[in-house]
Amino acid sequence: MLDVSSEGFLRAIFHTLAYADVFEFPLRAPEVYRYLTSTRATLEQVREVLADETRFSQVGDYFTLRGREQIVETRKRRGRVAARLWPQATRYGQMIARLPYVRMVAVTGSLAMNNTDEGKDVDYMIVAAPNRLWICRALILLLARFSRMQGIRLCPNYLVTTNALAFQEKSLYVAHEVAQMIPVSGMEIYQEIRRLNAWIDDYLPNASGVPELAQGVQSEEKPFFLKKLMEIVFNLPIGDRLENWEMNRKIKKLSYEQSSSSESYFSADVCKGHIDRHGENVAMALAARLADVRASHQM
Repeated sequence: MLDVSSEGFLRAIFHTLAYADVFEFPLRAPEVYRYLTSTRATLEQVREVLADETRFSQVGDYFTLRGREQIVETRKRRGRVAARLWPQATRYGQMIARLPYVRMVAVTGSLAMNNTDEGKDVDYMIVAAPNRLWICRALILLLARFSRMQGIRLCPNYLVTTNALAFQEKSLYVAHEVAQMIPVSGMEIYQEIRRLNAWIDDYLPNASGVPELAQGVQSEEKPFFLKKLMEIVFNLPIGDRLENWEMNRKIKKLSYEQSSSSESYFSADVCKGHIDRHGENVAMALAARLADVRASHQM
């Protein structure tokens, strides 16, 4: 049975709050439980440790590291922005899902956690059929141009095919991104991603299943006749030629533009454009916060 007074459990709670603090995102107790780092526990055990006011701060339902109480207002403000953005993000996500060869669409990044600001992109992870990832990407970018005219910035920054659902990079950052993402179409593919990436449980053992959905969000699985018709057309030999042409020119261009980022990767099955090296920056910021925690609490 887990000892809630153990130093290991206390470190896990601090680690979880510190990771969220990198994003200025205080957590409610059920969220601390879901994203508890590397430790299985019950919600009751998490609540018991969080009740220690000498170690943690509580503002309403939210818990923070001590001295970081001001981020509660940041979360509330960003939550209001997210609530306004979700209907449009869902609508455009389902429009992407109706494009040829798209098999799953999930909202990722800050919006997935209801922690976004005005003017931020809507990030998506998209799963495509094999041998058609780059045609998919081109069609999605056309839709993104249209959405920008409506004031919505779509960012399909991570596309993989169904051949690449088992992720090669294994880290706390990637585990969070997968555990936090909200599928708006393709629930079966989402479940397959979770199954093939069981290593996520080593980092976030309590984070099984889809996170709590924003109000009005649901995964759409409706068949779409025009999508099937367009896939028949693109299955002709001209589709292979278009795919190879688009893939070759875009891999060359993107690889040059993002050569400085170790997190970017482009192939026939993966288009991962992370030019800002976000995962690396998060890891550095987390290390700094944990160093502060150790100094403050003599851990």
